[in-house]
Order: sequence, then C-alpha cells, then structure tokens
Amino acid sequence: MSPQGTTLSSEIARRVRLVIFDVDGVLTDAGVYVGTTASGETVELKRFDIQDGLGMKLLQRAGLEVAIVSGRVSPATTLRARELGIDCYQDDEALKLVAVREIMAATGVAWDEIAMLGDDIPDVPVLRLVGLPAAVANAVPAVVELAVWRSERRGGQGAAREFCEALLRARGQLDAAVQQYVDERSGS
Repeated sequence: MSPQGTTLSSEIARRVRLVIFDVDGVLTDAGVYVGTTASGETVELKRFDIQDGLGMKLLQRAGLEVAIVSGRVSPATTLRARELGIDCYQDDEALKLVAVREIMAATGVAWDEIAMLGDDIPDVPVLRLVGLPAAVANAVPAVVELAVWRSERRGGQGAAREFCEALLRARGQLDAAVQQYVDERSGS
C-alpha cells in the first residue's frame, strides 16, 4: 500500500512544474446529478469543494502550471475550470494520455515534472508515467498501488486541497503562497 497523509518528498515535489487533477472522484465526490428542465432541456450538476479550488489557485501563485483532465465531457466541469482560470481537457473516451501529451507540448514539461491526483482506472495510464502519482483516500486499488502519496480525505471532500498544501509544503512554498493570497485581499 502507498503512503498516506501529508508528508511528501521535497526532492520529488521540487521537480514538479505541472499539476494535473482528474475531475469525477477527485474534484467531485464522483456523483453526477442529471435531470431535465420543465422545457425538457438536459441538466447536469456536480458538487465541487470550494477549498479545493483555492488550493489550485495557491499552486498557480507558486508558479506551477495547473490543468484539469477529465474522461467525461461536462458543461459543469467547463464552467468550474473557467471560474478558476485553469486549462481544462475533456474527452468522452477517457484518452487522458492524449490530453497530457498536448499539455506537455504546450508547456515543455517532461513526465518527471508532472504530478497527478487521480482516483480511478482511467487515470492509470497517466499515473504510470508522471513523476508524482497521487491518489485520493477512496481511490481504487489500481491507483493506490501507483501512488507515492495518498490523501486522508476523499475525493470531492478536500482531497485536492490536501494535496495542494502537501505539495507546496514539500516545496517550501506554502507559507509564501498563503501570505501572498492574504496580502492581496487585505489591501497590503
């Protein structure tokens, strides 16, 4: 079983230049609410943890690239990514390697400079290649086996924030990123 908790190797953490997050089961609790409006229009809703979003913004403040890669196309995911100002790649066939290679080409990062937080089998192809594979607490065994770090929190319930803070702490950047955020909101 992989390590669980907040300790992360500073050597591995300092190499990271890009952090990728899965959506369903990582940024959400994996639930999808589907219905229709009175006029028959399909509606899909997802619950995102607001603290996870702030964690992702702290990563950006620390100079890291952040991306969302999902194996489902969802307007709710698009909306959340836009709200956070984060690049979003969605593919109904869960071809996540294709998306990650696109990101790598655009940013010039190598596999060992990528961290990914995942939870399920569609994440495995990417997690096998990245320098920092991480899992949420409720990840499936195939993901847990690959992870060098595992959250104590479940996906959609603060796991992404926990990972963001662990990564920044291991890089020695957490306090500065938080202080910068506070200063920007304090008029300092």
